[in-house]
Amino acid sequence: MKPAYSLTLLFFVSSFAMAQALPFSQIPEAPKQLTPSTTLLRMVQGLGFRYYWATEGLRKEDLDYRPSQEASSSLETLQHLYGLSKTIAEAVQNIPSKRPDTKAPVTLESLRAETLTNLELAAQVLSQADQEGLERMKIVFDREGKQSAFPLWNLINGPISDALYHTGQVVSFRRTSGNPIAKGVNVFLGIKN
Repeated sequence: MKPAYSLTLLFFVSSFAMAQALPFSQIPEAPKQLTPSTTLLRMVQGLGFRYYWATEGLRKEDLDYRPSQEASSSLETLQHLYGLSKTIAEAVQNIPSKRPDTKAPVTLESLRAETLTNLELAAQVLSQADQEGLERMKIVFDREGKQSAFPLWNLINGPISDALYHTGQVVSFRRTSGNPIAKGVNVFLGIKN
């Protein structure tokens, strides 16, 4: 997929997501086969589900919460999560990730929509990827024209794991600020009862 086409698709999907229900309120049915691409797909879907419910119903006081003066606030953590989701989507499309990253959206609504859209785009690409396609995928960082490439494996221990870690922080922070996630969210089954 060419970068210009991908960015146009991302803009369209993002605009559509903001007007429609956001993805990942539940995890889609599991793939029929266990392969490298379906494993990555399921990790992205699980992240999307956790992020969806970690950010659903956040209030201003939740976004402002920080455990200490040196720590990031929940809003700053969500902005970092946006950047991670962007890196995930770019990696599976073989689009270099520009560093320093562009500014993240500032409103909760746009942060949620764009982060979940990035994850949905990554899931769509991974759902159609074959072994050959996976082998061509790389994480590429572009720092002022100087590029460094890393194997797709680093997506697991890098951005995906980092995003899961920070999503857990948002869950913990919102519980501390008096607004725990909705009752009935079952991360094992990927549903909300």
